[in-house]
Amino acid sequence: MNKKIFNNKLKYLKFFDQRNLGSIPRTLLSSFVVILFFYSMPLIIDYSNIKNSEFQNKSRDVLAYTLNNGENPKDIDNKILNENDLLVDIFSLNDLETDTVRLNASTIEQLFEDTGYTLKEVREKKLVKPVALTLLPNEIRMIENTKKRKEFFIQIVLPLILQENNNIRLDRKRLFKIINKSNNTNLEKKWLQKKYKQYGVPSKDLSILKIRMDEIPVSLAIAQAAKETGWGTSRFALEGNALFGQWTWSGEGLKPKDADKDEGHKVMKFNVLQASVRAYQRNINTHSTYRGFREARAKLRDKGEPLDSLILAEYLKEYAETGNQYVEVLQKIIKQNNLKDFDNVKLLPSSIELESLI
Repeated sequence: MNKKIFNNKLKYLKFFDQRNLGSIPRTLLSSFVVILFFYSMPLIIDYSNIKNSEFQNKSRDVLAYTLNNGENPKDIDNKILNENDLLVDIFSLNDLETDTVRLNASTIEQLFEDTGYTLKEVREKKLVKPVALTLLPNEIRMIENTKKRKEFFIQIVLPLILQENNNIRLDRKRLFKIINKSNNTNLEKKWLQKKYKQYGVPSKDLSILKIRMDEIPVSLAIAQAAKETGWGTSRFALEGNALFGQWTWSGEGLKPKDADKDEGHKVMKFNVLQASVRAYQRNINTHSTYRGFREARAKLRDKGEPLDSLILAEYLKEYAETGNQYVEVLQKIIKQNNLKDFDNVKLLPSSIELESLI
């Protein structure tokens, strides 16, 4: 046999020796484990972060607006929206009202009496006097009679909520005119651009804008204001005109007493009550947390049914950390105080433009 061929065969036999054959699988297995470890660790870390983030309640954070996939197949922008675009009209309202005067409770009561503004008459005639107060009276804390304090608080916030709903209704009316036209004027196009920004619709999808540009039932807004402020007695309501306890991590606000000085959220502060109501409605109408609320509201619209606060409250469990318990409290407040009586009331017009809404 050729010596060279013999030597080659001998090399192959040595290679397949049992000891060498066992070392190869061990080497491959070790390499596989090492590769698997470095590949899987980032995934494990990401999963851990996602899992932990599920328990962080940021639903009342007005200044952390995001668009997520899901509300509409076309709504795929999925980016952080410009805070100034969303809240520019709220900031401007704050800036205009810097020299407000805080009336005391007795003066406000006299004002209501002089204008004939009572909740009994509102329930009977379904009309509300346009008495818009800018600040809550400090003395509201001292009204010991619970029923009287509740009615006084409702009298103050009711015109403010109706005013913001009127603003939305006028915008919605204009939106439907634009939708029903084949061609739009430059003025209409500019108005649409402004509303796309205010309602966080960079995709410029009219169907999404229509869903977001809608009212909050009056009874639900009153119930949330009552819950968040203790019927107007909380420090945040009296010092910061914060009727709905909205949070901010970057804007001007009041720190909760038990919070760390340099960490955590603040409760958003406003110069006037009207700005607080507008910010609340913008929050519900744009924040991704309340997509379910908006979809349920749109379904009621499509069916031609009224916006039922007891139904829509079911979609606000993430507004507070108490979840379902928060929903139950809202529904209880609505029922016990007959707040649905105010859902179909109208605000007496303060301008010719608003007459069309009565």
